[in-house]
Amino acid sequence: MVLMTKILAIIPARGGSKELPRKNIIDLNGKPLIAWTIEASLKSKYISKTIVTSEDDEILNISKQYKANTIKRPFELSCDTTATEPVIKHTINKLKENNEEFDYLILLQPTSPLRDVKDIDNAFNIFFKSDATSLISVQEIDNKILKAFKTNKDGFMEGISNNRYPFQRRQELPKTYLSNGAIYIIKINEFLKNNSLFTEKTISYIMDEISSIDIDNKDDLIKVKGYIK
Repeated sequence: MVLMTKILAIIPARGGSKELPRKNIIDLNGKPLIAWTIEASLKSKYISKTIVTSEDDEILNISKQYKANTIKRPFELSCDTTATEPVIKHTINKLKENNEEFDYLILLQPTSPLRDVKDIDNAFNIFFKSDATSLISVQEIDNKILKAFKTNKDGFMEGISNNRYPFQRRQELPKTYLSNGAIYIIKINEFLKNNSLFTEKTISYIMDEISSIDIDNKDDLIKVKGYIK
């Protein structure tokens, strides 16, 4: 089944960035940041086509130099407040106009350069061995968050998850995970039906702290450069 499956990789890359100007094409150890994700995608044994979607001509030209296919998106889909889902839909619809249809998509954020082809293919291996309809990469985090409280609508305290966890030993609490933004895999028909990368049958792909680094500011960039060296 997997061999006959068509898988689309979407790499969304806006031109704007407040914390780190021109972040998606900033130099990372001799290559533009986005190139690390493009190269990992192109090496995958599962991915049929790699698309970079951006409103920025420089990003699109650099992406072409690194052998990615590109789609120019409108500026209204490139604002700080633009959600990811409309960008994915725009990409799918543009490809449909050229009679290109796919079974699955994988979303790869260009700000996760330490997520490599091994992570991508391992995530697909796990996904295709399951009966899940989507997969999200995560990093394990301290489960003490489950011991936290919140205030309900009546002004009374209650456990953030339930009223038992705040009084249990941390060793007895379930493990907790945080999405790291590196990998999202989903059946395209599921995405179009629910307009979400998360489904009722979502599984996790667990990554370590280093591979999970998402470059958001200068400190993140310096940290990643150090790890690559």
